[in-house]
Amino acid sequence: MNLLNLRTMLKSFLLEDIGSDDLTSSAIFPPNLDGEGYFAAKEHGILAGSEIIRETYQLLDPSIRVELLLSDGSEVKPGDKIACVFGPIRQLLSGERVILNLMQRMSGIATLTKECVEILNDPSIRILDTRKTTPGLRMLEKYAVRVGGGWNHRFGLYDGIMIKDNHIAFCGSITEAVHKARSHAGHMVKIEVETESSEQVEEAVAAGADVIMFDNQPPESVRELVKLVPEHIWTEASGGINPQNLASYRNTGVNGISLGALTHSVRSLDISFLEKGGKPHYKKVVSLSNHEGGGVH
Repeated sequence: MNLLNLRTMLKSFLLEDIGSDDLTSSAIFPPNLDGEGYFAAKEHGILAGSEIIRETYQLLDPSIRVELLLSDGSEVKPGDKIACVFGPIRQLLSGERVILNLMQRMSGIATLTKECVEILNDPSIRILDTRKTTPGLRMLEKYAVRVGGGWNHRFGLYDGIMIKDNHIAFCGSITEAVHKARSHAGHMVKIEVETESSEQVEEAVAAGADVIMFDNQPPESVRELVKLVPEHIWTEASGGINPQNLASYRNTGVNGISLGALTHSVRSLDISFLEKGGKPHYKKVVSLSNHEGGGVH
């Protein structure tokens, strides 16, 4: 994850949740009362987003100590401690929900991705994500896919050309669409073409596409369409593929399979924040006086 982007996102999320003040924590706890807590898994899964704990508390109060006990990609089970934190109780509680919301979702994505890699059980095919992400969370969700053993497709409309059915329909043909895209894009940008038939695959190959996607094709069709594509062109299967039918695409010969379900239909992993126990203690407040008896305010 890009830490600069992450910190910017976290500031926005904290402002959304805390607003002008955490009324509950401020009403109950004085600012100099310290406590200790920990984050723990409540079910089996793959951890992702642990660094969010450190970065969130660093923004709220740099004096908070964070000890990460597990790293991203770790397999967790109920009761496994992820991190211990120590510092002002107000800030520990104010940051709890933002941390949990993000880490639970990211860990759910990593867990589902790992499951899909295992279901497919074909190291020659990469499991890919899509742009079907939660607005504002794409960087985090795509990071979680990588943690789970998947690969990222393009991050947005800006880092890759993907000619889909509507582009082809408005332009008139695959050949014309690829030609126009090639004349506009730089040499570093790859062009992917979405296809739905053998005729379209052959046209995309002749037009010079770098990547050819087989859209909404059953496994038996994918196996046949792959044969029409030279080895130097990357192939992808997408559309209608989910964890339930993923295994049927094993040994189809494609380079990648993209699943929107990795990010748009994921269930968050259950993680909790708990008070560690023991008596909270107050920070020592040192009063400095000048020669006239005045204090420093």
